[in-house]
Amino acid sequence: MKTVNVRNLQKKIAECVDIAQKERVVVTRNGQPAAILIGVEGQNWEDVVYQTSPAFWKMIEERRKEKAIPLAEARKRLEARWARQEKKKR
Repeated sequence: MKTVNVRNLQKKIAECVDIAQKERVVVTRNGQPAAILIGVEGQNWEDVVYQTSPAFWKMIEERRKEKAIPLAEARKRLEARWARQEKKKR
């Protein structure tokens, strides 16, 4: 893991962004960690937004606590719903 202080970061931002594509870069201020640069080159915007969204990860955590149903049961329920929708169309 590379470290760089804020003053050097200002001078070497392009280099640090390149390094961040391979490893994390810790930015320090007064010798203490202040931020982390993480490369995201090659990822799409939506992935970056969700990966860094506290609200998204809170929702995921809440959903994981809910009781799951087997895939076969989910398919059965969906097929029943689709059948009801088809009847309404007729």
